[in-house]
Amino acid sequence: MARLILFNKPYGVMTQFTDARSPTVRPTLSAYIDVPHVYPAGRLDLDSEGLLLLTDDGRLQARIADPKFKMPKTYLVQVEGDPQEAALDRLRQGVRLKDGMTLPAEVESIAPPPLWPRDPPVRFRKTVPDGWIRLTIREGRNRQVRRMTAAVGLPTLRLVRWSVGDWTIEGIPPGNWREA
Repeated sequence: MARLILFNKPYGVMTQFTDARSPTVRPTLSAYIDVPHVYPAGRLDLDSEGLLLLTDDGRLQARIADPKFKMPKTYLVQVEGDPQEAALDRLRQGVRLKDGMTLPAEVESIAPPPLWPRDPPVRFRKTVPDGWIRLTIREGRNRQVRRMTAAVGLPTLRLVRWSVGDWTIEGIPPGNWREA
């Protein structure tokens, strides 16, 4: 039976178990998960938070991570600026990035979600508004969500992956995990 771990990755944690460059400076998964033979199914950047799936099943890992399966990934994104419908429509149609056109995204403006505080906190600027969107994509290019929001004039301030497929971090505090 395949093992599947749902981990709520905190900001600043690397999506690997070791860091040969600076293990004392950048925390890795080994500081949170002491389960042998599980590996991340996909990645989350150092400055992104939220759901990271780990498994001991290579086929399941490929099915989750491989873009050809188009598994939906939903993010809660705090953006700089006020998310207007014109920008959201561009995301819904797909955005041209340096590595080509993205697939259309599902996106909506949302009220600030009741998330845990981030450490360090997101910078606050009195003169620049911010807003929140819920964005679902079905591919997984490098830093894709950040590049998409920037392309429509809404730079990302905070990025939390909320779900992958039917799996979610609902009820899992940052730095904690549970088996699916």
